[in-house]
Amino acid sequence: MKTAISRRELMTLIGGGVALSALPTGAAWAQSASGGTLRISTRANPSSLDPMTGLAGDDTPVLWALYATLLDFDYETLQPKAGLAESWEYPDERTFALKLRPNLTFHDGTPLNAEAVKFNIDRSRSDARSTIRTDLGSVEEVEVKGEDQVILKLKQPDALLPLALTSRAGMMVSPKAAEELKEKLVRNPVGAGPWSFVSWADNDKIVMKRAEGFWREGAQKVDALEFVIIPELNTGLRSVVAGQNHFVYRLSPQQKPIIDRARNVKLVNGPTLYFHLIYFNCSRPPFNDVRIRRAVCYAIDRDAFNKGSMLGLGEFANSAIPKAHWAYDASLENFFAYDPEKSKALLAEAGHADGIDIPTIGWNDQYSQQRQEILLEQLAKVGIRLKISRHSITDASTLYLGPEKRGEAMISAWTGRPDPSMTYNLLTSAKGFFNPGQLQDYPGLSEALVAAQTTLDREKRKEALFNVQRLVAEAAWFCPIAFEPEIDGAAEGVENYRPNLLGWPKFEDVTVAV
Repeated sequence: MKTAISRRELMTLIGGGVALSALPTGAAWAQSASGGTLRISTRANPSSLDPMTGLAGDDTPVLWALYATLLDFDYETLQPKAGLAESWEYPDERTFALKLRPNLTFHDGTPLNAEAVKFNIDRSRSDARSTIRTDLGSVEEVEVKGEDQVILKLKQPDALLPLALTSRAGMMVSPKAAEELKEKLVRNPVGAGPWSFVSWADNDKIVMKRAEGFWREGAQKVDALEFVIIPELNTGLRSVVAGQNHFVYRLSPQQKPIIDRARNVKLVNGPTLYFHLIYFNCSRPPFNDVRIRRAVCYAIDRDAFNKGSMLGLGEFANSAIPKAHWAYDASLENFFAYDPEKSKALLAEAGHADGIDIPTIGWNDQYSQQRQEILLEQLAKVGIRLKISRHSITDASTLYLGPEKRGEAMISAWTGRPDPSMTYNLLTSAKGFFNPGQLQDYPGLSEALVAAQTTLDREKRKEALFNVQRLVAEAAWFCPIAFEPEIDGAAEGVENYRPNLLGWPKFEDVTVAV
């Protein structure tokens, strides 16, 4: 059940005028330590429950609950580890081999064997609806050896494959369901994750139950998950304070003081790859001119943005890699230091001395609009006037990145990917789904992307990724602004939740005793 909240109540919560500990706790506080239902407040209706076709990063926690992945990752380091595949190796630079665990099944009882893995990888790399073809772009052929061995023959060496298989590309869909349901799989998912699908009421709730036969025995500590869709984060947090839900994630830093004052809610936080940015459609005016892109990047006072929208808890961003990541390049730390005079000069050089109007897509929730207002004011000072149309997260992504390609820019956030090459391929390569212009013409960048992906040695690869980050910064292919820490609110009875560097929650091993 959603929590209704008036504007006056909302402002009272933000201002701290009411002691949050005095709010009612409701009947949700009387379940057992193991089992029961974990209710999670999520801010967005999913774009799709078929991992191959999704458009929004906000789909990720729901998908991880429904779909097991071929490989998993360490929460703190993002190093790959075993998942559905118990082992993997590169027998040579152009071959990637996986060995599956025995006796795996999908939620519909069909076998999750090597043939099923081949079906999924072929589907994701060839289906016209796929949004993850780039992640599997190096795969030339998939071979099956017996029930449990899958061999990927590669067009070129590919260092990102292990971590690509921890995300959407590694989420296994039942071939039987995919063939029978076709496009309807989007709303009727059949995977092999810790929980199986029960129902989805648009903009209300997604319900799942414990799946029988999940490969990691004992990982499902609760009987059911309910993702309750509450777009306004304040309302989502209040639902946890009031005991109606147990967990809310991706909170804004402004909400941390509310958690600090609530006696029945615990703060969960940590560094993430999640950062705020402005996407550019570099294939058409005005952003086909690198001077305009750079002018936007120099016009933003990131320190003021961080203080004004994140209480100073964020991290200055000049690339898509935060300081906590192994591929962080410290030499880029002040690449786009605030310089409004340089921004004005670039605009004048590009023929826009009197300023420029730019149609822009944005999210419509309260905190996104606050961030947008800060950016609007900063950019207007140099003559860049963003004309923002606001939509839900899912609708904004669909309008900007889907067939319509509406807007010349989008103020949004990048949720990060397990491997840096995945991030940069998706954001900047000619086939990258999050590069709406579908071109890449900045000198040397296409070659650098290939080098970073095909270098298997970690230290040499780090240097290749440094080169990618510098070229992307020079090209101003997008405008990075600030990394946002993971800030989640968990009811007192929620135990064993661990944050991860991706910043999207996983609920295996989590118990609820509330």
